[in-house]
Amino acid sequence: MSNTDVVVTGLGATTPLGGDLATTWSALLEGRSGVQTIEEDWVSELPVHFAGLAAEEPSTKLARHRLRRLDRTQQFALICAHEAWEDAGSPEVDPVRLGAVVSSGIGGILTTLNQYDVFREKGWKRVSPFTVPMLMPNSSSAAVALEFSTQAGAHAPVSACASSAEAIGDAVAMIRSGRADVVLAGGTEAAIHPLNIAAFASMRALSTHNEDPQGASRPWDVNRDGFVMGEGAGMVVLESAEHAAARGARVYAVAAGSGYSNDGYDIVAPDPEGEGQARAIANVLADAELRPADIAHINAHATSTPMGDVGETVAIRKALGDSADQVVVTSTKSMTGHLLGGAGVVESIATILALYHGQIPPTINIDELDEGVVVDIARDKPRELSAGAIAAINQGFGFGGHNVALAFRRP
Repeated sequence: MSNTDVVVTGLGATTPLGGDLATTWSALLEGRSGVQTIEEDWVSELPVHFAGLAAEEPSTKLARHRLRRLDRTQQFALICAHEAWEDAGSPEVDPVRLGAVVSSGIGGILTTLNQYDVFREKGWKRVSPFTVPMLMPNSSSAAVALEFSTQAGAHAPVSACASSAEAIGDAVAMIRSGRADVVLAGGTEAAIHPLNIAAFASMRALSTHNEDPQGASRPWDVNRDGFVMGEGAGMVVLESAEHAAARGARVYAVAAGSGYSNDGYDIVAPDPEGEGQARAIANVLADAELRPADIAHINAHATSTPMGDVGETVAIRKALGDSADQVVVTSTKSMTGHLLGGAGVVESIATILALYHGQIPPTINIDELDEGVVVDIARDKPRELSAGAIAAINQGFGFGGHNVALAFRRP
């Protein structure tokens, strides 16, 4: 693999905080929650009545005939891909040098469930002929690949809530290896449905703060009781530094490297000692050729679960040693909820923008910090990121013990 620098030149997002990048970033800095009560009748049958619903419906940006042929995950992905592409200046790229890596943790689950209802109620002839291309796990990657003619390759790594962080890592490797000059990379999720909420609630994974939805996602607070489901997507345009320089592109950050590991501990629970997570951080530092002292900020996975949040801070300290004292940590899930397969990329975008603008979004809803937290948490208001700070890390973890850490540095 070559030592080609990979840079970030375009960003796109549609989240519970806003239908585009600018609105989402502004809300993150404001410390505003995008969680709201679900208005559907079915919610009364469930123990959880809220979620991080997308702030803007795809119907505001996509034609009706396209909505019928695309699962909601694909709709989000295409909207983000177009925004990121335009943000990058719509680069002219030979299609055989253009790639796509777009993930989803669950895939087209709404299509699967809705079309099964159609089958049961109306028979097989009424099932949409677009069902399979809408429900398959690679459907969003395929949709982006077709939209932009990404002939260098189109991939869809699936590793639960680490999926889109892994997508970015795979895209960086794709460019470093010489397979592509430019890659659209990201992730998407649209899984807010009674069955999915019931399933997560059954395993006691979700917060039940129905009386205060916007205060329900509270990473590191002593009264956290589970995560908040969210929906949305994010996309980044990555390209070789040489390609970006040749066209005079604006560069947000260098995608410096990726680190992977697996806990080998439990299908759901993270290793409480944080060994696997610490290895992912050590691996990303090695891949990016960074020292612990170079890291100034970490956007943590921190989902607001009793077990996972504190263990992640322990892992950070294990990996960085005394250098952890200088690192400011935040969890933007306190505002967006948990976007599952879309989380890694949306939080990577927040990490990239923190480096670019010199401001770290806060963690909201921490009334009383858990005494087990062993790092400095940005709370309630943005933190300044000093001009001398070099690099930041985004972390994504998933059921199955998947751990991914991504490093970004200033150009």
